[in-house]
Amino acid sequence: MDGSLLFEFLFFIYLLVALFIQYINIYKTVWWYPYNHPASCTSLNFHLIDYHLAAFITVMLARRLVWALISEATKAGAASMIHYMVLISARLVLLTLCGWVLCWTLVNLFRSHSVLNLLFLGYPFGVYVPLCCFHQDSRAHLLLTDYNYVVQHQVVEESASTVGGLAKSKDFLSLLLESLKEQFNNATPIPTHSCPLSPDLIRNEVECLKADFNHRIKEVLFNSLFSAYYVAFLPLCFVKSTQYYDMRWSCEHLIMVWINAFVMLTTQLLPSKYCDLLHKSAAHLGKWQKLEHGSYSNAPQHIWSENTIWPQGVLVRHSRCLYRAMGPYNVAVPSDVSHARFYFLFHRPLRLLNLLILIEGSVVFYQLYSLLRSEKWNHTLSMALILFCNYYVLFKLLRDRIVLGRAYSYPLNSYELKVN
Repeated sequence: MDGSLLFEFLFFIYLLVALFIQYINIYKTVWWYPYNHPASCTSLNFHLIDYHLAAFITVMLARRLVWALISEATKAGAASMIHYMVLISARLVLLTLCGWVLCWTLVNLFRSHSVLNLLFLGYPFGVYVPLCCFHQDSRAHLLLTDYNYVVQHQVVEESASTVGGLAKSKDFLSLLLESLKEQFNNATPIPTHSCPLSPDLIRNEVECLKADFNHRIKEVLFNSLFSAYYVAFLPLCFVKSTQYYDMRWSCEHLIMVWINAFVMLTTQLLPSKYCDLLHKSAAHLGKWQKLEHGSYSNAPQHIWSENTIWPQGVLVRHSRCLYRAMGPYNVAVPSDVSHARFYFLFHRPLRLLNLLILIEGSVVFYQLYSLLRSEKWNHTLSMALILFCNYYVLFKLLRDRIVLGRAYSYPLNSYELKVN
């Protein structure tokens, strides 16, 4: 996991490269033709590019980097009053500059484009508000940051019910402001894990982790789609009707940008430490296998109790069904599908990392294949540039997979995850 500032800088550079590639795909020319054709004197039709739109897109893509700079400057603190005033002034200048550029570009876009085209500028925010503002679970990750299972039993139980009803206790404006703040807040704290002894605490911890995981996935999906929209789709909306471009290649670039942004954001918001936390919680939760009626009729069977930690292999009855314990320790509710899904996803700590490697590796191999078959100069250039970015992402994933694979293979031979 990179630092917040380093990741946001690299992510911003990647998006700028992808934006540059999309402009090449749209406004390329046959620049090798004789110079008596004015439009072919350069590699791109620069006179057709809307620079106000390009500036607007750049500011929108830089929003996370700007907020990361401000956050890091705030965390650094001030050694003296002069240092503090310099930090305040720098933050004010940076925010003022971004706001001025944004307003300047919007004014010029309003002057030169129709209202229908301008609606595309804020479409992602219009979608984010109804989808995310009314399903707030942002407190889930805060519940586990200072988890104390011995003292705060009642607090944990109350918080599990609070997560579901949080949206009802806030008005629309508060939810909107909180959602926009989360979009700029990059330093999402990782919950802690204390190996609780009580089955109720284990299940409550799983519920909080589920809400926190869903919140992180929601942020990954929105920010990846947001990036792909402004990088690859929005420039297509402002192309003049007389301008010809390769629609298939531009749409393919859109899909590639979204996949790469999804992988990069997932590795940052779901780091190895966080996946290990989910793995430990899944190991404590356990899993139940539903058996057919009449099977194991001669084996001893028990009535499932929510206050018991069931060992592996035991048979229990719950809701008129027979279940067998599959994990080393089992406190999950046998009929709860969400508990079974949580165990399936996270009982293997490298499952998510392997999935990301498979996705990114498939993208790299496809791009290499497209590079070998490309015949147009803009296809070759775009694939070559984007491949350099993907090589770095794939290298980090493979490096983490090798290191974590060795780390997990050593202790699993000597012990299983136990309840401390």
